[in-house]
Amino acid sequence: MPDCEPVLMDSIDIDAPIERVWNLVSDVCLMSDWSPQVRSTRLRSGYDHIELGTQFTNLNSQDGLEWKTHGEIVRFTPLQELAFRIEENWAVWSFSLDRNESGGSRLTQRRDAPEGISALSLQLTETYFGGQEAFTRSLRAGMRQTLERIRAAAETNAG
Repeated sequence: MPDCEPVLMDSIDIDAPIERVWNLVSDVCLMSDWSPQVRSTRLRSGYDHIELGTQFTNLNSQDGLEWKTHGEIVRFTPLQELAFRIEENWAVWSFSLDRNESGGSRLTQRRDAPEGISALSLQLTETYFGGQEAFTRSLRAGMRQTLERIRAAAETNAG
């Protein structure tokens, strides 16, 4: 069974201050506003705000299928980076922010698989999503859509 690409990454320039973009990406409960795959995100019992160690549950859907995933914030540096690891597939998703040359923000989204992807996730991808190559294409397209939605929201509310 083919393994996954270890890193998927995309970036976008946003005509808005880092603080505004950070307020959008640092709240994982807003993920359903940005990601075409995430339908809802809820903080797990015992967590009432986003910080290092916060755990949450996503309801995801694609191609008529729905599934839940469980995440935990593994890096949290205000105005710089938010990263979370998904328990079911071991992937680490992150958003990082830098100032761009025009004085706005450069937002980068990454999906790292430093331990590879779980055997169960690989099997489900092969069975239900047309294989790893097709699923990776959909993840890349989803990352681009996510970044564009965040940019639209940040630029609309930047003034």
